[in-house]
Amino acid sequence: MDQTAAAKIDASAALESRAETSAPLSTGNPSPKRVGTKTRTPETARAEPETAAPAPRAEAPKPAEEAPAPEPKQAAKPAAARPVNQVEGPRHPPSRVPSAAETYVAGDYVVYPTHGVGIVQRIAVEEIAGHRLELIHITFEENRMTLRVPVAKARSAGLRKLASRKGFDEAMAVLRGKARIKRTMWSRRAQEYEAKINSGDPVAIAEVVRDLHRNAAQPDQSFSERQIYEAAMDRLAAELAAIDRTDKATAAQKLADFLKTVT
Repeated sequence: MDQTAAAKIDASAALESRAETSAPLSTGNPSPKRVGTKTRTPETARAEPETAAPAPRAEAPKPAEEAPAPEPKQAAKPAAARPVNQVEGPRHPPSRVPSAAETYVAGDYVVYPTHGVGIVQRIAVEEIAGHRLELIHITFEENRMTLRVPVAKARSAGLRKLASRKGFDEAMAVLRGKARIKRTMWSRRAQEYEAKINSGDPVAIAEVVRDLHRNAAQPDQSFSERQIYEAAMDRLAAELAAIDRTDKATAAQKLADFLKTVT
């Protein structure tokens, strides 16, 4: 090989080594990016999809805190038992029971709660079911009925003598009062009125007459109201007739005239 060719080879080798040691010239392309330990160029970055960020780790549910045990409740007090009359039916007014045992003789006018005014016919000792009992024979002329009441049970049965004049005046004073009609169904009020009539108490019976009485300017009574009203008037008239020693028709007219004066 001649000297000229050898010189060219040395010159080209020197140029190549200088190119490797010198800094590369900027060609306008951005420098490669370093992601982690792997170098990616913009071309490879576009070609390779980016990995999604890892989802956050779901925390394990915390054990539920134990709720405090409820405090023991105090036992409820048992409700007081209500009277049967307050639920099943109207409250029956007590009849007028004499404070002491009364003695009866033949010819006395007496009042039995459920039958009204009667006359004592006789008092005799009779044997019933092997027992000797002293019985009061009471006759109710209108009903054509005779009732026998043991003397020992007369007071508890509600049997009584006629009301005194002062006691009957209290019943007449009730008739002057204002009607007190409850706002309940008629069937319930009718039961209460019948209970008052059967109590035998003239004051309670006068309350029925007062509540059901109608003046000329007031509306007429219904059929059932009229029946109860007449039954109460009949009881009052019968006792007033026995007190005044007159007949029932006269006593009933006296009551009717008295009610006309009531405003």
